[in-house]
Amino acid sequence: MLSALTIQNVVLIDRLHIEFKNGLCALTGETGAGKSILLDSLGLALGARAESGLVRKNTDQASVSATFEVPQTHIVYTLLQDADITVDSGEDILLKRILSKDGRSKAYINDQPVSAGLLRSVGETLLEIHGQFETQGLLNPASHREMLDEYANVDGALGQAWDTFNIAQKKLDKLKNAALNSREHEHYLRASLEDLDALEPKSGEGEILVQTRERLMHREQVVEGLNIAFETLNGEDDPVRKSWATLERLADKLGQDGQGAIEALERASAEIQEALSEIQRVSSNIDAQENDLQKTDDRLFNLRAQARKHNCDIDDLAAVREKLAQELNNIEHAEDHLATAMKDVENNKAAYVAMAEKISEQRQSAAIKLDTLVATELPPLKLEKARFLTDIQRLEENDWGAHGMDRVRFLVATNPNSEPGALNKIASGGEMSRFMLALKVVMAEVGSAQSLIFDEVDAGIGGGTADAVGERLAKLAQDKQIIVVTHAPQVAARASHHYIVSKSGDQDLKTTVIALDSTQARREEIARMLAGAVITPEARAAADKLLESSATTQEAA
Repeated sequence: MLSALTIQNVVLIDRLHIEFKNGLCALTGETGAGKSILLDSLGLALGARAESGLVRKNTDQASVSATFEVPQTHIVYTLLQDADITVDSGEDILLKRILSKDGRSKAYINDQPVSAGLLRSVGETLLEIHGQFETQGLLNPASHREMLDEYANVDGALGQAWDTFNIAQKKLDKLKNAALNSREHEHYLRASLEDLDALEPKSGEGEILVQTRERLMHREQVVEGLNIAFETLNGEDDPVRKSWATLERLADKLGQDGQGAIEALERASAEIQEALSEIQRVSSNIDAQENDLQKTDDRLFNLRAQARKHNCDIDDLAAVREKLAQELNNIEHAEDHLATAMKDVENNKAAYVAMAEKISEQRQSAAIKLDTLVATELPPLKLEKARFLTDIQRLEENDWGAHGMDRVRFLVATNPNSEPGALNKIASGGEMSRFMLALKVVMAEVGSAQSLIFDEVDAGIGGGTADAVGERLAKLAQDKQIIVVTHAPQVAARASHHYIVSKSGDQDLKTTVIALDSTQARREEIARMLAGAVITPEARAAADKLLESSATTQEAA
């Protein structure tokens, strides 16, 4: 519930702090006292559009803070967690907005900076404001489906089925588009694969060919060097072999001290023999490749040409070949892929339609119940000739979505012989508020908002009708916190908590709010509402009767 509202420098309000309680709270006061300023201020804290005209004259900025006590299981904590806002479950939620005189604003949730959009999303889960000319939900047909779904307890599983169906449909569309352009691309793929298959490129081949070409281009110089190395190592004057032979003959005389030198020379001799073998191998290879320079040049040229064609390195040609082969395979088996994708779309569509049909049945059943119950609420609210109708129409397939295949609209008719139509075209401001009140009484158990504000829901009515409005507001307040801005004494008398809004001062006008804690104070305010500026004994007597009647009704409830 809304537990506190703090306002500073908003129009006529200098500084104001109001602590609200649960149940039915009535805000009363003379016209122009500033009740609408309170609602504008609260709207600012809930993320409404910021207007510089709200900043009090001769001040730099206005600020509004609204504190909410929220159950641990409330959806707001999930919403904040998803937005990376650190708030412990069960902790009070503080919404704050600071508005500068230049129109710029800053938003905060529990003193953490947030966007105005997030502030608005959070505020919508905590409190609803229903005014004569901005009745949330009823004036916006887009929200009618959501309200009915809350009442019907429709879960959100359909959204996932819609997403799965959409993904399958997009995959099918992509395959169809690819099939349309595949013929020309197929010719290119086949030609490219033939070229690459003829070359049979291998990873690392480019570097080997470059080295081979370099060696072949300098063949004579390389051969001469190899011959010199071979002759030098294999000559009769080889110092390693001579030294080894000499020490071997003296091995008995040298003893153990000479053994290390003899073994080292033996190893060196073996290494020389291995080097000679390698020199012979390389020389043989060069002799065998005597005519391979042209072949090497040709292959290197062809590989580089293919690499340029496919915009890759020579070493990547083998991978490119596999990719092209896969693309060609997809084209060759396009019909199989299309058939599989079409089957996938059909299956997912069938699953979506089955789920949507079930939800449509839920909506139809809930709509009948809702219309019947709302109809019983209308006569006491002086809407005895009115009709309320939940209209559910099947959408064209192109208009299906995550919320199903239905268009939901709340329609009303205020005269027996007239056709039901949209609220904003049929009902007056006061009638819309009473329609919303009837809806809220019926739908008291649904919706995340624990606090509801009704602004002058009693406009244009009085007597027994106003008393019926007060009775229904009190009934609604058994489950939620209800704040009503009212001019009807019958409604104010039903409140559990009463606040009076007043304006004082000559040049520097200020709006104040006082909680009327005593029965005497409440009697005086209700008497003023009954009689006007001059409060008569008759008015006080009538006020006492209203308060007694209200107390009796509450005790009976």
